Amino acid sequence: MSNLTKIEIITRPEKLEELKDAMNEISVAGMTVTQVYGCGLQKGYKEIYRGKEVSINLVPKVKVEIVVCEVPVEKVLETAKRVCRTGKVGDGKIFVYSLDNAVRIRTGDEGDSAIIDPQN
Repeated sequence: MSNLTKIEIITRPEKLEELKDAMNEISVAGMTVTQVYGCGLQKGYKEIYRGKEVSINLVPKVKVEIVVCEVPVEKVLETAKRVCRTGKVGDGKIFVYSLDNAVRIRTGDEGDSAIIDPQN
């Protein structure tokens, strides 16, 4: 069984389409995308609501989860950094995890067989 690695990319929602296209170009076959809210160094922002200043501490982001075994992790990281970087606070974070196993529910395939396209 090959090494399975999960990569979580939390970034600006407006970067999603460009990130999906870039991952497709480097042969990343699948991903899970979730709309999330969070705060980091940005600490949110202030808004005027009904004449009062209100602090918005949680900023909308997208979380893209990718599991790879054939595509090199460094290639995914470099691509994500290139696409998501604006140089401003709030570009996001990338987290990398080692996975023990993955299971394709439909067939029972485990390990790298569970995430590789069976038609290739």
